[in-house]
Amino acid sequence: MASPTVNVVRYTALLTGVFYGIVHRRTLQKQHDEERLQHAIHEREHLVGQAKEAFKKKQEEAKPKSGVITNPEDPKFDLEKLVATWERESS
Repeated sequence: MASPTVNVVRYTALLTGVFYGIVHRRTLQKQHDEERLQHAIHEREHLVGQAKEAFKKKQEEAKPKSGVITNPEDPKFDLEKLVATWERESS
């Protein structure tokens, strides 16, 4: 049989190792969670930037190149100017 002193040292080492493992795992998990959060934030910022660029491009494409308003619901819409523009483009 092992002496009581050896048993105390064994169990102390065992418990110390278990507690160290728990603390170390928590530390690693916390770092991992922070990295995932930063990655999610970065990805969201990237997607917002892409959406802004796409919206700006869409708005530029929607602008009439000849200065004629083609939206019939716009208060400045002029049907005669639109028809005249279409005639010039088709000629």
